[in-house]
Amino acid sequence: MLSACGSKTIANNGDTVQVNYTLTLADGTVYQTTVGSQPLELVLGKGNYLPDFEKAIVGMKVGESKTITILSDDAYGAYSDNLTITIDRSQLAPGVDPKVGDKLQSTDANGQTLVVVVTAVSDTTVTLDANSPLAGKDITFKIDLLKIS
Repeated sequence: MLSACGSKTIANNGDTVQVNYTLTLADGTVYQTTVGSQPLELVLGKGNYLPDFEKAIVGMKVGESKTITILSDDAYGAYSDNLTITIDRSQLAPGVDPKVGDKLQSTDANGQTLVVVVTAVSDTTVTLDANSPLAGKDITFKIDLLKIS
């Protein structure tokens, strides 16, 4: 029996893989996809992506497809009202004229970059939401394993 030299057939933790994926919401809306663009390259088991997403790839073969659903608690967590805040407009940087839906960036006391979404604007205040856009949502991934190295 002949086999290809240096080619892996089953994805394992520690492998670098390339996948195409399509992330859809419960209502069928496509939220994000790599299909038709650059595939996602990741090292399995490093924990840089959702654990259930990485676990789903382990054991897959090149050319295999798989669809998984990840419940909100295991994905981006529940939506938290504690992650919304209303601030005085004077706290915004000069020249910032926020509109509902705008994304603003700030740095917290630990030097971490925080992206928030403007959810309400008045003459004197701005309401900001730091929840992930996917918080509180069950999500489904269709994963196609393209390459293992």
